[in-house]
Amino acid sequence: MNKKISSYLPMTETAFYILLTLQKVRYGYGIMQDVEKLTKGRIKLGAGTIYGSLSRMEKDGLIKVVGEENRRKSYIATDLGKSLLQQEIARISELYHNAIQMEGNNNE
Repeated sequence: MNKKISSYLPMTETAFYILLTLQKVRYGYGIMQDVEKLTKGRIKLGAGTIYGSLSRMEKDGLIKVVGEENRRKSYIATDLGKSLLQQEIARISELYHNAIQMEGNNNE
């Protein structure tokens, strides 16, 4: 894996939620709404954050533009983006599993 791509791991919450929402075609504002809904308002991505991230992720091959209408681009995760998301989910799952295991050991 090249250095640029490996720089995404571990992922920021912004990158994680963008790739998570882009398992289906979405446009920027739709991503912002989905992330806010998924996180119950904890994360509110601003326009600068979302469009800067989308631009970088597109340039790095994690997402691609699949349509454009009225200056509104639609995006979807590429196979590379999906693979990185799965790696991050596995990492988070390991963290969670280890935390639960340690918590159980501390209660004995």
